[in-house]
Amino acid sequence: MSLRIGDTAPDFTAQTTQGTLNFHEWIGDSWCILFSHPKDFTPVCTTELGFMAKLKPEFDKRNTKIVGLSVDPVDNHAAWAKDIEETQGTAPNYPMIGDDKLEVAKLYDMLPAEEPGSAEGRTPADNATVRAVFIIGPDKKIKAMLIYPMTSGRDFNEVMRLLDSVQLNAKHTVATPVNWRPGDDVIIPPSVSDEEARKKYPEGFTTIKPYLRTVKQPR
Repeated sequence: MSLRIGDTAPDFTAQTTQGTLNFHEWIGDSWCILFSHPKDFTPVCTTELGFMAKLKPEFDKRNTKIVGLSVDPVDNHAAWAKDIEETQGTAPNYPMIGDDKLEVAKLYDMLPAEEPGSAEGRTPADNATVRAVFIIGPDKKIKAMLIYPMTSGRDFNEVMRLLDSVQLNAKHTVATPVNWRPGDDVIIPPSVSDEEARKKYPEGFTTIKPYLRTVKQPR
């Protein structure tokens, strides 16, 4: 199954470090970031999981739940968490899915549906494509996807910036320009007419080109 932005995020039930998780039910009215790892006890992922734990309060402020996934049993995750806390200063404070049967990885098109076997005997290289980030909205639709190689640590500050952008769009129907940061001017999408824009932004906006109009970020 090939996934695209705008698709409904596949629902599933899985065991995690915090018990059984029914995905859509667990998301509820929140936003969600699902980020995946090819195997436990891998170096780059160790740094990522610790950093995400430190960022969790910022995601909480954004009504966003975090869930990790790794292609190994849940028991392995618990042992890995001790290493993460020792080396990164913070253990995962969010659920980690055990995907030892490769079910969620296949459901999210991170491994081929016909991939045989289970996590047992597989190396990180076998699961190299299980390195994705999915931003999912309260409507359970996929809002953004990022895929990284195993050798490149993910920039979760950028993931948060992207989350801020899609949440702003969901609330105000605006777009964000290159290198946008919260508080910067935003773009009025072409789908919003000048007449509509004047009503929406009575303080005015800047027309650079008919298709490129900027305005102060709405709150």
